[in-house]
Amino acid sequence: MKAVYTRVSTEEQAKNGFSLQDQLRQCRTKAGSENVKEYIDDGISGEFLDRPALTRLRQDVKDGLISCIICLDPDRLSRKLMNQLIITDEFDKRGVELIFVNGEYSKTPEGNLFYSMRGAIAEFEKSKINERMSRGRKEKARQGKVLRDFQIYGYSYNKDTEQFVINEAEAAIVRLIFDLFTQPNQLVQGLNGIANYLTDKSVPTKRGAEIWHRQVVRQMIMNRAYIGEFYQNRWNTEGMLGNKHRPEDEKVNMRARNKDEWILIPCIPLIDLGQFDHAQKMLSESRRRWAQKSKHEYLLSGLLRCSDCGNTMTGRVTNNWSKKVAEYTDIKNTAGAKNKGCGRRVKASDIEFQLWEQVANWLNQPEEIAAVLKEQKSSAFEEAEITRIEKDIEKTKQSRKKLIKLFARSEENFGEEDIRQELKELTMKEEMLKSNLEELKETSNSSQSSEFNKNVLQELQEALEYYLSKSNELTFEDKKHLIRNVVREIRIFEDKIEIFTF
Repeated sequence: MKAVYTRVSTEEQAKNGFSLQDQLRQCRTKAGSENVKEYIDDGISGEFLDRPALTRLRQDVKDGLISCIICLDPDRLSRKLMNQLIITDEFDKRGVELIFVNGEYSKTPEGNLFYSMRGAIAEFEKSKINERMSRGRKEKARQGKVLRDFQIYGYSYNKDTEQFVINEAEAAIVRLIFDLFTQPNQLVQGLNGIANYLTDKSVPTKRGAEIWHRQVVRQMIMNRAYIGEFYQNRWNTEGMLGNKHRPEDEKVNMRARNKDEWILIPCIPLIDLGQFDHAQKMLSESRRRWAQKSKHEYLLSGLLRCSDCGNTMTGRVTNNWSKKVAEYTDIKNTAGAKNKGCGRRVKASDIEFQLWEQVANWLNQPEEIAAVLKEQKSSAFEEAEITRIEKDIEKTKQSRKKLIKLFARSEENFGEEDIRQELKELTMKEEMLKSNLEELKETSNSSQSSEFNKNVLQELQEALEYYLSKSNELTFEDKKHLIRNVVREIRIFEDKIEIFTF
């Protein structure tokens, strides 16, 4: 059976006037018949190999259904020389004749050379188009213009002036979010509380959705546009355009560029700088400040972390010989958890007693906690942990590369599903390690701030006065509050614990 493959991208339609119908007409004429099977990729760039129609065509060729393929030009198959040669080689191996409307390429050394040269030229043209567009966008940004509507809540985009203007209705919600988060109130607690509050009040999101999510609120609180700083050219999205045609484990992630490449676009601030900075400080403490409340309360909620798998350890009640026992564990049962945990458990009463004894000792002898702060400032533990995680990330990357090579060499798709599954697991592991690394670097930076330590000592002195004033009448909430004035994190090892203070 004869097949016709056509492709056009939106960019080419607009600039060069390519038409799918024109391609089909010319290909049918070349085939000398109207009885052909059509494979059409509409609005998809030739930069990517994974295209719906092309994938079906390759599979049909592999199944022996196609004997001849007619295409307008080699760059319709691909805009990348390597991909073009891969496709051509697949067709040649199965004896499929490949015919182009614009030019004939004989299977001779000269013909192969000319074919490769055409592919290289097509790839060069695509790269030049991308480079010109990128350079034009950067220059426009340097002139202080906003490139497009970035959908920032609180602002609208004026196409005429190419600037952000305040959306008063949304700006009021932005100010409300910051007020709810930074000022004590009886309405909400934490990010989840704000998200639920806005949902209950039927406040629409920027895209008109009815439900607010915690992460959306968090991103808004972190957005520096609200203090008049909007950055363009911050994110490198190269290669992401083809993500919708890639399997989950092969999608290209967005990457941050170096800060010196960012282009600042001033905009009208909605939030006072002091309130914004205060919100960032509270945000860094929000996990500890608003540890989720449950039926059973735990003294160390949000502070424990397993030293092996890196998961936080949460409290739960288990049955031990018909007796209910409270414990902390790193096991995650929530749907979609990237890391299920290694199964480490510790008895709640033992670790809570041990930790409180240490904190009480520090409160009675504040010079000891000062010494600990000074010692931890120069502690090599976090540096060693950062190095270890970085090595694990590199090992994971190498393992993925080996699997990809194995997958590429497997002509008969031997063990394809197993390889895909392992690739997916390695990708999830890499993402988890990167998240742990970022968190560790942030805590390392904050723990090394002398000004921060000075503030902690001042807060500790206030906590000490409060502690001494109540003597032995401390409640569960008092202890919980005092611990969080001193302890930043507790790492649980097999035979010991590590306490990290502020």
